[in-house]
Amino acid sequence: MKKHIPNAITCANLFSGCIGVVFAFNGDFKTATLFVILSGIFDFFDGLSARALNVKSIIGKELDSLADMVSFGFLPGVIMFQLLKLSDAPYTYLPYLGFLITVFSALRLAKFNIDERQTVDFIGLNTPMNTLFIISLPYVAELFPQLIANWLVLIAITLMCSYLLVSEIRIFSLKFNGLSWAENKIKFIFLILSAALLITLRFAAFPLILIIYIGLSFVHFKGKAIQ
Repeated sequence: MKKHIPNAITCANLFSGCIGVVFAFNGDFKTATLFVILSGIFDFFDGLSARALNVKSIIGKELDSLADMVSFGFLPGVIMFQLLKLSDAPYTYLPYLGFLITVFSALRLAKFNIDERQTVDFIGLNTPMNTLFIISLPYVAELFPQLIANWLVLIAITLMCSYLLVSEIRIFSLKFNGLSWAENKIKFIFLILSAALLITLRFAAFPLILIIYIGLSFVHFKGKAIQ
Protein backbone atom coordinates (compact mmCIF):
# COMPACT_ATOMS: atom_id res chain seq x y z
CA MET A 1 0.00 0.00 0.00
CA LYS A 2 2.75 2.47 0.94
CA LYS A 3 4.24 2.45 -2.58
CA HIS A 4 1.05 4.09 -3.86
CA ILE A 5 1.09 6.98 -1.36
CA PRO A 6 3.53 9.26 -3.30
CA ASN A 7 1.65 8.66 -6.56
CA ALA A 8 -1.66 9.47 -4.85
CA ILE A 9 -0.19 12.77 -3.65
CA THR A 10 1.06 13.47 -7.19
CA CYS A 11 -2.44 12.82 -8.53
CA ALA A 12 -3.75 15.32 -5.98
CA ASN A 13 -1.29 17.84 -7.47
CA LEU A 14 -2.71 17.13 -10.93
CA PHE A 15 -6.30 17.33 -9.71
CA SER A 16 -5.65 20.70 -8.03
CA GLY A 17 -3.97 21.97 -11.19
CA CYS A 18 -6.99 21.00 -13.30
CA ILE A 19 -9.33 22.92 -11.00
CA GLY A 20 -6.95 25.89 -11.06
CA VAL A 21 -7.07 25.89 -14.86
CA VAL A 22 -10.88 26.12 -14.81
CA PHE A 23 -10.80 29.12 -12.48
CA ALA A 24 -8.04 30.74 -14.56
CA PHE A 25 -10.11 30.40 -17.75
CA ASN A 26 -13.02 31.98 -15.88
CA GLY A 27 -10.83 34.92 -14.90
CA ASP A 28 -10.92 34.08 -11.18
CA PHE A 29 -7.20 34.53 -10.59
CA LYS A 30 -7.39 34.59 -6.81
CA THR A 31 -9.03 31.17 -6.57
CA ALA A 32 -6.62 29.86 -9.23
CA THR A 33 -3.79 31.08 -7.00
CA LEU A 34 -5.09 28.99 -4.10
CA PHE A 35 -5.03 25.87 -6.26
CA VAL A 36 -1.52 26.68 -7.53
CA ILE A 37 -0.37 26.84 -3.91
CA LEU A 38 -2.20 23.59 -3.14
CA SER A 39 -0.52 21.93 -6.13
CA GLY A 40 2.84 23.19 -4.90
CA ILE A 41 2.24 21.66 -1.47
CA PHE A 42 1.34 18.31 -3.01
CA ASP A 43 4.35 18.56 -5.35
CA PHE A 44 6.64 19.05 -2.34
CA PHE A 45 5.20 16.21 -0.32
CA ASP A 46 5.06 13.58 -3.06
CA GLY A 47 8.84 13.57 -3.41
CA LEU A 48 9.32 13.87 0.34
CA SER A 49 7.05 10.88 0.99
CA ALA A 50 8.75 8.82 -1.72
CA ARG A 51 12.12 9.39 -0.09
CA ALA A 52 10.80 8.81 3.43
CA LEU A 53 9.06 5.56 2.45
CA ASN A 54 11.92 4.52 0.14
CA VAL A 55 9.50 3.81 -2.70
CA LYS A 56 10.98 5.85 -5.55
CA SER A 57 9.91 4.54 -8.95
CA ILE A 58 10.24 5.38 -12.64
CA ILE A 59 6.47 5.71 -13.01
CA GLY A 60 6.42 8.10 -10.06
CA LYS A 61 8.98 10.34 -11.76
CA GLU A 62 7.05 10.36 -15.03
CA LEU A 63 3.72 10.93 -13.27
CA ASP A 64 5.23 13.85 -11.38
CA SER A 65 6.30 15.53 -14.62
CA LEU A 66 2.88 14.96 -16.20
CA ALA A 67 1.15 16.49 -13.17
CA ASP A 68 3.58 19.42 -13.17
CA MET A 69 2.85 19.98 -16.86
CA VAL A 70 -0.74 20.83 -15.97
CA SER A 71 -0.24 22.63 -12.65
CA PHE A 72 2.96 24.47 -13.53
CA GLY A 73 2.87 24.43 -17.33
CA PHE A 74 -0.63 24.72 -18.72
CA LEU A 75 -2.05 26.77 -15.84
CA PRO A 76 0.48 29.65 -16.05
CA GLY A 77 -0.02 29.65 -19.82
CA VAL A 78 -3.74 30.16 -19.26
CA ILE A 79 -3.03 32.99 -16.80
CA MET A 80 -0.84 34.78 -19.36
CA PHE A 81 -3.40 34.14 -22.11
CA GLN A 82 -6.11 35.75 -19.98
CA LEU A 83 -3.91 38.70 -18.99
CA LEU A 84 -3.13 39.37 -22.65
CA LYS A 85 -6.84 39.19 -23.47
CA LEU A 86 -7.48 41.84 -20.82
CA SER A 87 -4.58 44.00 -22.01
CA ASP A 88 -4.46 46.64 -24.73
CA ALA A 89 -3.25 44.09 -27.31
CA PRO A 90 -4.09 45.42 -30.80
CA TYR A 91 -4.55 42.00 -32.43
CA THR A 92 -6.89 39.18 -31.39
CA TYR A 93 -4.26 36.49 -31.94
CA LEU A 94 -1.67 37.99 -29.59
CA PRO A 95 -3.10 36.44 -26.37
CA TYR A 96 -2.30 32.98 -27.73
CA LEU A 97 1.38 33.81 -27.40
CA GLY A 98 0.86 33.36 -23.66
CA PHE A 99 0.90 29.63 -24.27
CA LEU A 100 4.59 29.86 -25.14
CA ILE A 101 5.01 29.51 -21.38
CA THR A 102 3.23 26.14 -21.60
CA VAL A 103 5.41 25.04 -24.53
CA PHE A 104 8.67 25.97 -22.82
CA SER A 105 7.50 24.44 -19.54
CA ALA A 106 7.08 21.16 -21.42
CA LEU A 107 10.57 21.50 -22.86
CA ARG A 108 11.94 22.29 -19.41
CA LEU A 109 10.28 19.24 -17.80
CA ALA A 110 11.43 16.94 -20.61
CA LYS A 111 14.96 18.29 -20.29
CA PHE A 112 14.90 17.85 -16.52
CA ASN A 113 13.94 14.18 -16.82
CA ILE A 114 16.99 13.30 -18.91
CA ASP A 115 19.55 15.81 -17.62
CA GLU A 116 21.79 13.98 -15.14
CA ARG A 117 23.29 17.31 -14.03
CA GLN A 118 20.07 18.26 -12.22
CA THR A 119 20.07 15.62 -9.49
CA VAL A 120 20.58 18.16 -6.67
CA ASP A 121 19.93 21.64 -8.05
CA PHE A 122 18.37 23.04 -11.21
CA ILE A 123 19.68 24.20 -14.55
CA GLY A 124 17.08 26.64 -15.78
CA LEU A 125 14.20 28.08 -13.78
CA ASN A 126 12.01 25.40 -12.19
CA THR A 127 8.35 25.39 -13.26
CA PRO A 128 6.80 25.93 -9.77
CA MET A 129 8.77 29.15 -9.22
CA ASN A 130 7.92 30.32 -12.72
CA THR A 131 4.24 29.64 -12.05
CA LEU A 132 4.30 31.57 -8.77
CA PHE A 133 5.78 34.51 -10.65
CA ILE A 134 3.13 34.36 -13.40
CA ILE A 135 0.26 33.93 -10.94
CA SER A 136 1.48 37.00 -9.05
CA LEU A 137 0.97 39.31 -12.04
CA PRO A 138 -2.76 39.94 -11.39
CA TYR A 139 -1.75 41.05 -7.88
CA VAL A 140 0.97 43.29 -9.30
CA ALA A 141 -1.74 44.76 -11.56
CA GLU A 142 -3.58 45.98 -8.46
CA LEU A 143 -0.54 48.12 -7.62
CA PHE A 144 0.57 49.00 -11.17
CA PRO A 145 -2.48 48.56 -13.43
CA GLN A 146 -1.04 50.36 -16.44
CA LEU A 147 2.10 48.24 -16.37
CA ILE A 148 0.36 44.85 -16.50
CA ALA A 149 -2.28 46.16 -18.93
CA ASN A 150 0.50 46.87 -21.44
CA TRP A 151 0.65 44.00 -23.93
CA LEU A 152 4.29 44.70 -24.77
CA VAL A 153 5.23 44.21 -21.10
CA LEU A 154 3.30 40.94 -20.97
CA ILE A 155 4.92 39.64 -24.17
CA ALA A 156 8.34 40.61 -22.79
CA ILE A 157 7.57 38.70 -19.58
CA THR A 158 6.41 35.70 -21.63
CA LEU A 159 9.63 35.64 -23.64
CA MET A 160 11.78 36.15 -20.54
CA CYS A 161 10.10 33.28 -18.67
CA SER A 162 10.30 31.01 -21.72
CA TYR A 163 14.03 31.65 -21.93
CA LEU A 164 14.65 31.15 -18.22
CA LEU A 165 12.85 27.80 -18.22
CA VAL A 166 15.25 26.23 -20.74
CA SER A 167 18.36 28.32 -20.02
CA GLU A 168 21.65 27.05 -18.65
CA ILE A 169 21.38 29.30 -15.60
CA ARG A 170 22.03 27.32 -12.44
CA ILE A 171 19.37 27.66 -9.75
CA PHE A 172 19.64 26.21 -6.25
CA SER A 173 16.87 23.96 -4.97
CA LEU A 174 15.27 24.48 -1.57
CA LYS A 175 16.03 20.97 -0.37
CA PHE A 176 17.98 21.12 2.89
CA ASN A 177 20.63 18.62 3.98
CA GLY A 178 20.46 19.38 7.66
CA LEU A 179 19.90 22.79 9.26
CA SER A 180 23.50 24.02 9.38
CA TRP A 181 23.77 27.75 8.66
CA ALA A 182 27.19 27.32 7.03
CA GLU A 183 25.91 24.73 4.53
CA ASN A 184 22.57 26.42 3.83
CA LYS A 185 23.37 30.13 4.29
CA ILE A 186 22.15 31.22 0.85
CA LYS A 187 18.92 29.25 1.21
CA PHE A 188 18.22 30.70 4.67
CA ILE A 189 18.88 34.23 3.40
CA PHE A 190 16.53 33.62 0.48
CA LEU A 191 13.75 32.31 2.74
CA ILE A 192 14.13 35.19 5.21
CA LEU A 193 14.04 37.84 2.45
CA SER A 194 11.11 36.09 0.75
CA ALA A 195 9.13 35.93 3.99
CA ALA A 196 9.73 39.63 4.63
CA LEU A 197 8.59 40.55 1.11
CA LEU A 198 5.50 38.32 1.32
CA ILE A 199 4.49 39.91 4.61
CA THR A 200 4.93 43.37 3.10
CA LEU A 201 3.62 42.92 -0.45
CA ARG A 202 1.82 39.56 -0.26
CA PHE A 203 1.56 37.82 -3.65
CA ALA A 204 2.75 40.92 -5.50
CA ALA A 205 6.18 40.21 -3.99
CA PHE A 206 7.00 37.32 -6.33
CA PRO A 207 8.66 39.38 -9.10
CA LEU A 208 11.14 40.65 -6.48
CA ILE A 209 11.47 37.15 -5.01
CA LEU A 210 12.31 35.77 -8.46
CA ILE A 211 15.01 38.41 -8.98
CA ILE A 212 16.49 37.59 -5.55
CA TYR A 213 16.29 33.85 -6.28
CA ILE A 214 18.26 34.17 -9.51
CA GLY A 215 20.71 36.67 -8.02
CA LEU A 216 21.47 34.50 -4.99
CA SER A 217 21.84 31.49 -7.28
CA PHE A 218 24.62 33.31 -9.15
CA VAL A 219 26.31 34.01 -5.82
CA HIS A 220 25.80 30.45 -4.60
CA PHE A 221 27.26 28.77 -7.68
CA LYS A 222 30.02 31.28 -8.48
CA GLY A 223 33.20 29.32 -9.11
CA LYS A 224 31.52 25.96 -8.49
CA ALA A 225 31.58 23.19 -11.07
CA ILE A 226 28.38 21.43 -12.10
CA GLN A 227 28.02 18.17 -10.17
